Amino acid sequence: MYRVLVTCPPMLGLIEEFDCLAQAKGLQLIPAETAQILSENELIDLLPDYDGWIIGDDPATLKVFEAGKVGKLRAAVKWGVGTDNVDFQACERLKIPIANTPNMFGGEVADNAVGYLVGLARETFFIDREIRAGAWPKPPGMSISGKHIGVVGYGDIGRSTVKRLSGFDVLVSVYDPAVERIDDYEFATLEIYPEGLDKVDFLIFTCSLNELSFHMLNVEVIAQLKDQVRIINVARGPLIDEAALVAGLRSGKIASAALDVFEEEPLPLESPLRQMPQCIFGSHNSSNTREGVMRASIKAINMLAEFLDAKK
Repeated sequence: MYRVLVTCPPMLGLIEEFDCLAQAKGLQLIPAETAQILSENELIDLLPDYDGWIIGDDPATLKVFEAGKVGKLRAAVKWGVGTDNVDFQACERLKIPIANTPNMFGGEVADNAVGYLVGLARETFFIDREIRAGAWPKPPGMSISGKHIGVVGYGDIGRSTVKRLSGFDVLVSVYDPAVERIDDYEFATLEIYPEGLDKVDFLIFTCSLNELSFHMLNVEVIAQLKDQVRIINVARGPLIDEAALVAGLRSGKIASAALDVFEEEPLPLESPLRQMPQCIFGSHNSSNTREGVMRASIKAINMLAEFLDAKK
């Protein structure tokens, strides 16, 4: 029986439901004690005792894989689509088979993106908090119909988001250098970010994180935005320079933001974002539905079992 370390929080929340499948594949799933990520040092200490690893958003670095390789580690799977935390080149060099589970949560994350859009437009989260505090607020909301939405990234999440927006009577601009033309919907496709940002009322980030997309919303880009724009990020925290975002929120250039992800997670208690009631925050949880977790976890278990069997 192969011992497998599981460090992905959504999978950990349902881990008992995967025991039968894992055991049938010759895997013993061992849940890590974590709410979000383990540190590099914690992983270096733990990983050598395991044959396989189902990775969450942990720092899967060269040092971590080297430590695992010295021990028993023989294969790994990155749970979910995001891979910016994983050194795939290190695995290739160390001959550790690894893959991720793409196209698992496009619909789930897109649902949350649209929910955030409605929440920002109508200030529903703010109203809820005020009522719970004893008030009875009636802030004027924003009608969504007729607005211009910018979507950054046209992968699985971006496509699913645009599909959902097609029912909102809005104009959508997609920013993705890999996309030349899209015929599925009536909207503009822009290859060069950040052209046209002075026109959008909402800017939704759905793209992956890499060297080119790091801090793609920064001081310079914010200066080009339409006044009172609303920002939504359901992708990766470091796509946004949070210091620049805070400055934009304080100045009123940015009306509000909905962030499911942050540069540092969990969001530090001292973060000035916590003092901004016009914003909506999530816990990097947009993909976390029972159905989505089941889908991705079964895929991860099957892939890891194949890797380990191939290494016999």
